[in-house]
Amino acid sequence: MTIALFGVYLVGLARVTLWPRLADDDGFDLVRTVLGWISSAGIALTYSATEFLANIALFVPFGILVSLLWPHRPAWAVIALGLATSGAIELAQLLFLPHRVADVRDLVANTLGTALGVALLVAARRSPGAAPAAST
Repeated sequence: MTIALFGVYLVGLARVTLWPRLADDDGFDLVRTVLGWISSAGIALTYSATEFLANIALFVPFGILVSLLWPHRPAWAVIALGLATSGAIELAQLLFLPHRVADVRDLVANTLGTALGVALLVAARRSPGAAPAAST
């Protein structure tokens, strides 16, 4: 099950990061709704902050799923794989996707997201009553 979920995640990740153009303007209605709700709660987010947080969120599942797939790998190795994956994405955007923007901030945010995913899984495993690691 974890392998299938990781496959679906990777397809979505490729769609979001490696498509020549992200999406038409209508595809961001949900994002605008969420940002409007956050703004009405008194939290002002700039475009740059929103993009940074979205990049973190994009890689949280990566950290969780890779950790589940390879439970005996150290956390640093999973985080390094997240960094390498993000680096490959940014390099592909730079070299092959003229309508996309490669940015070192994305690399940082994606790596932070991977680390957050790993940390969330570690915390969940350490919590009282946590189920043992499931097999793939």
